[in-house]
Amino acid sequence: MATSSAHLSFLAGRMSPFSSERTGLLPQRCEFLPPTTRFRCSAGPSGFFTRLGRLIKEKAKSDVEKVFSGFSKTRENLAVIDELLLFWNLAETDRVLDELEEALLVSDFGPKITVRIVEKLREDILSGKLKSGSEIKDALKASVLEMLAKKNSKTELQMGFRKPAVIMIVGVNGGGKTTSLGKLAHRFKNEGTKVLMAAGDTFRAAASDQLEIWAERTGCEIVVAEGEKAKAATVLSKAVKRGKEEGYDVVLCDTSGRLHTNYSLMEELIACKKAVGKVVSGAPNEILLVLDGNTGLNMLPQAREFNEVVGITGLILTKLDGSARGGCVVSVVEELGIPVKFIGVGEAVEDLQPFDPEAFVNAIFS
Repeated sequence: MATSSAHLSFLAGRMSPFSSERTGLLPQRCEFLPPTTRFRCSAGPSGFFTRLGRLIKEKAKSDVEKVFSGFSKTRENLAVIDELLLFWNLAETDRVLDELEEALLVSDFGPKITVRIVEKLREDILSGKLKSGSEIKDALKASVLEMLAKKNSKTELQMGFRKPAVIMIVGVNGGGKTTSLGKLAHRFKNEGTKVLMAAGDTFRAAASDQLEIWAERTGCEIVVAEGEKAKAATVLSKAVKRGKEEGYDVVLCDTSGRLHTNYSLMEELIACKKAVGKVVSGAPNEILLVLDGNTGLNMLPQAREFNEVVGITGLILTKLDGSARGGCVVSVVEELGIPVKFIGVGEAVEDLQPFDPEAFVNAIFS
């Protein structure tokens, strides 16, 4: 069966002594599944990316407290739900659900999702399935978690099975794009990954300097533009070539911030995507869109445009610690079906956290 029809997960690894130095192909474990499922192929258990994926997941679970504290403002908005349900009785169902609906809207769950959640609760209350305030709270959390799990199944980075894995970071100006790249590099380096940065933001004068500071801070090498008129696609292509030749595990590619309505700049992203794909087949492995959590539901038009142009594979939602609009996480997943890979819940370098739907739900509904 062709590789393209195989399910290739994030769990891809470093070359074993038996793999080809020329191709960078990794030892794989393959199995035939029942007829209703697809043939699955994943990297062998000794693979570097396998260990990396496991370590990142374990680190995310140990950092649940960071996620909890990062959503304090959203949790304060939703605290009224506990008050409403504390002395809930059947006669006050309509009033309670109306106020619950308002709390969800204020936290940017969005009208469509809010109505769906509330009407399902109403149906279950009136049918006798939910008989207490605690049962209603549990059903609310389960409903939100189900939405996230249904359309947010691929929260791990999908890194393929060739080295280097290439990750492009895109987004509008001011969303935290370069900072997110730096924090992602820090996380990779801490897990023993050999990381190369590519300063593909050739429009903003200070962008390259900012990324060089992150490279020094994280101990990563960096490729920068040569000359003032260098094209972003050229910089990224050069970086990926170096990554391939010098055995880097991951190449993190910064790009110029751009408004989603600026079509000429959006077209440049297509050129960047094609350029890295010519160097490493299948690259970029991930195209991550950075969205500012403070914009709430206003992030949806941005995400739609970027997705239509380059095909976004995952989202990084930043600045959620300063926002009371954490419900936008649910909205963007439900509306677009694009998985959230990381969330920014603080200023510290460790505060870019892998997204865990269950930890998120527990953080906003204490």
